Amino acid sequence: MLNDAHCHFFSTRFFAALGRGLTISGGRKTFSSADAAIFAASAPSGPAAPHEMALGRLGWEAPGSVEALADRWAIELDRAGVSRAVLIGSVPGDAESIVSAVRRHPARFVGFVMIDPTQPDAAVEAEGAIRDGVRGICLFPAMHRYPVYDERAKRIFEVAAAHPGAALFVHCGVLSVGVRRKLGLPSPFDVRFSNPLDLHAVALQYPAVPVIVPHFGAGFFREALMLADLCPNVHFDTSSSNSWVKYQPGGLTLGGVFRQALSVAGPDRLLFGSDSSFFPRGWVGDVHAAQSAALDEIGAADEVRQKVFGGNFERLFPQPTGS
Repeated sequence: MLNDAHCHFFSTRFFAALGRGLTISGGRKTFSSADAAIFAASAPSGPAAPHEMALGRLGWEAPGSVEALADRWAIELDRAGVSRAVLIGSVPGDAESIVSAVRRHPARFVGFVMIDPTQPDAAVEAEGAIRDGVRGICLFPAMHRYPVYDERAKRIFEVAAAHPGAALFVHCGVLSVGVRRKLGLPSPFDVRFSNPLDLHAVALQYPAVPVIVPHFGAGFFREALMLADLCPNVHFDTSSSNSWVKYQPGGLTLGGVFRQALSVAGPDRLLFGSDSSFFPRGWVGDVHAAQSAALDEIGAADEVRQKVFGGNFERLFPQPTGS
């Protein structure tokens, strides 16, 4: 069994949000002559829509409708031999896309949505998403510039705690959004809010809520290990290339990361993730291959591999009844 705990669902709404931020002058959007040429064929009757602007610059394939994108991901997972995957709504306000995708393929997808706790309706939005079948709420403290122990963030934990089976996904460490960089958009994130130790008190306060820290803490590996050692409800997802190892002294390798994480957190709290996101790239098999090789390198037992690559996912997110 192979399950993926970290895939982004880049919907049309996601690309529209990027497109709206591309070029703003005097309160209105302006497009360069180069951009206009890109869209001449696809939008001959008028200026490009925001999502078309972003997609044209990126050179990626349009996602189409939510239903079409959900179907495409299901086919892509079949091709890659992946049984189930978490789909992450990658901008606040896109819960509807995730809910629709999960309802279309309930046996394949687990839905996570991004919530910005600094917004006044954040807790209501999180509550509604969970009631609609979403299983995880994603918090990005550095992106939205708040400490995760802030009372506004704690209200999101309270919502999750009121719904057994709901999880919190909290991004810590270095935050680099590649799609924004490729588009030349600023990323005014504040890494001061990225320390995993900020999660300590709130994770202890809600011990029944699974807390998932992606990328092994993304550069705050030592602090992430401390957090996991102190809080048995904290899990790591192993997603992406984990290029943050360059910040670690002593030439830490991916195998070394797995060895230390298994030593501290144990095999029951690691969830494989690929960080797959857009088409035509699709599912990123190279990430799985590298992580499989790293576990081979450290001599991980078959039981450990089974838990990391599928079993822990099934325990946290069991198949819905009737699927």
